[in-house]
Amino acid sequence: MTGSARRRTDDSRYGKWVPLVAAAVCPHPPLLVPEVAGSAAPELDGLRAACDTAVRRLLAVDPDTVVLLGTGPVTGLIRTPATGSLQPWGVDLDVPLVPGQPDRGAVLPLSLTIGAWLLARHGTREHGTREHGTREHGTRAHGTREHDARESVTAAQVAADAGPAELAALADEVGAAGDRVAVLVLGDGSACRGEKAPGYDDARALPYDRRVAAALAEADLDVLLDLDPVLSAELKAAGRAPWQVLARAAGSAGGGWRGELLHDAAPYGVAYFVASWERM
Repeated sequence: MTGSARRRTDDSRYGKWVPLVAAAVCPHPPLLVPEVAGSAAPELDGLRAACDTAVRRLLAVDPDTVVLLGTGPVTGLIRTPATGSLQPWGVDLDVPLVPGQPDRGAVLPLSLTIGAWLLARHGTREHGTREHGTREHGTRAHGTREHDARESVTAAQVAADAGPAELAALADEVGAAGDRVAVLVLGDGSACRGEKAPGYDDARALPYDRRVAAALAEADLDVLLDLDPVLSAELKAAGRAPWQVLARAAGSAGGGWRGELLHDAAPYGVAYFVASWERM
C-alpha cells in the first residue's frame, strides 16, 4: 500500500538544504527479538522481515546520521554511549546504541533498545566513523572508513504525554542532527484489539489503527498531527508522540513525501505497523 503526502510544500525553512531524507516506522515489541520470543519467534517472522526491509531502505539513501526515535520517560536526545537491556523480558542481552562504543553510558528505553537491535542487524557504523562505499539493491557494500567527528547514530526519546511545543522542539533537534538525516521511528498502535489485548477490548481501537495505517501509507502528515493524545493514551498507543515528531520534522523539511505501508497486523491485540517514507 503506497501513497503520497497530502501536505506538500516547497518553502522549507532549510532552503535548498533538506536534512531529513528518509524515514522508517517500526513497532517495538520485545517479542521482535527471537531470543525473547523463544518458540513463538516464527509467529513474528513476517513482522521481522518487514522491519528489515524498512531499515534496508532507510540505509540505502546513504544518510550521514541515523536517528532512532521512540517513547521514553522524558523528552530529549540520547547520544552515544548508551545501552538498552532485554533483561526485564527474561533475556540477558544488552543492546548498545552503537556497536563498539566505549562503555554502557545512558540507559535506552525499550523503544530505542529495539531500534538499536534492528539497526545492528544491518551493520550500522561504529561510533565516530563514516563508511564510504557503493550500494547495490539497497544493501550496504563494504568500503573504507575514515574518522568523522559527528556521531553516525544517535537517539531521541519523547515522553508519551508530550504536547505540541515539546514535540516541535524535538522535531527541530532531529532535523538538525546531520546533513542527511534518516529517522527510524519506533511506536506501536493501539493495545486494545480484543479481549486478550493488554488494554482489553475497545471498539475505538480498530478505527484508530485504520486511520494511522492509512496515514503512514500515504505519508499524511496532517492526519498524524491530528491524532488525539487523550484517545491515544486511552488506547495505549505508544506510537502517537513519535509519529507526531516525525510528521513535524517531515513538514519542516518541506517538499513531498511518498509512503508505503509494509505491514499492518495485531497478532497479540496490539497494532504493529511498518512503513517506509522517502522524499519525492
